[in-house]
Amino acid sequence: MDVLPGAWRRTAAGAGLLSPDGRVAPTIFAEMSAAAARTESVNLGQGFPDEDGPAAVLEAARDAIAQGANQYPPGRGIPDLLAAISEHQRRFYGLDVDPDTEILVTAGATEALTATLLALIDGPDDEVVVFEPYYDSYAAAVALAGARLRTVALRRPDFQPDLDELAAVVGERTRLILVNDPHNPTGAVFTPEVQAELVRLATLHDAVIVTDEVYEHLSFHSPHVPIATLPGAAERTLTISSAGKTFSTTGWKIGWVHGPAALITAVLTVKQFLTYVNGSAFQPAIAVGLRLPDAYFHDAAATMQHKHRLLGDALRAAGFDVFAPQGGYFTVADATALGGADAAASWK
Repeated sequence: MDVLPGAWRRTAAGAGLLSPDGRVAPTIFAEMSAAAARTESVNLGQGFPDEDGPAAVLEAARDAIAQGANQYPPGRGIPDLLAAISEHQRRFYGLDVDPDTEILVTAGATEALTATLLALIDGPDDEVVVFEPYYDSYAAAVALAGARLRTVALRRPDFQPDLDELAAVVGERTRLILVNDPHNPTGAVFTPEVQAELVRLATLHDAVIVTDEVYEHLSFHSPHVPIATLPGAAERTLTISSAGKTFSTTGWKIGWVHGPAALITAVLTVKQFLTYVNGSAFQPAIAVGLRLPDAYFHDAAATMQHKHRLLGDALRAAGFDVFAPQGGYFTVADATALGGADAAASWK
């Protein structure tokens, strides 16, 4: 057949990978990683750390394998990890989350997001609002689910959304508002005013807020504030996070989503037909990680902030205009002063 039919086409198109002649380009992450390997350069473009996670977490995974945790775990996640996630949310944010009905363990945050979109999107008239620039899987997952992507720009220097623009984009067709905070790649942390407006608009238009909070423990200047803690938000918010960024275990792919029981059941209904279950030996290890002392989480943020400063100083010395992040893995820098070509145009 000349053109292979299927959902892959809209997924590739949504991610900006489908060329006019039907070819699918590799993701920018694959290209950067290949270029770094080819040129023996340091790979600064992909979100993985340069060190392994805490020894107690790694040892717990080894122990779990040795003790036979090598078969299918329960569909929602092992009870100890569900309990640890619930304890973590209460400990850090004062949220009461039922481990039996309001939490689902997933194959990383990306599966949690994709399963959520597939579960809650009902047709092509549904719209998903995201903040641009965004993690590349967002657009791909929205396209796969068959919804329409609507974007709100984050502009330098502070990368906060314009509230009037946000209100103009969120409307009666908005099914989901996807919030990444701390934000990838800008490093922005949304202000209380922005968070409050998100809750107001979601309530007004009966939309679900989906928060990607994988960098929750990498907020540099103030403690992370989940949107689910705001008045009136918990009943319509699905909170997604993962172990990879917090414990430097990105290859383990242990994520989770929590929220109202009815929404979690909807996500589970889809997730069980994607990966079914995952990470049997890694789940007890992440339960250990979530119970580590406060000092671990504080030190992780301080270490990452120090690395940002080193990178920022080096980029400024090289002539880049650097925007210091408030959280997360990435530093945004403008190379205009160096006279380079537009990177996005060159990549396409």
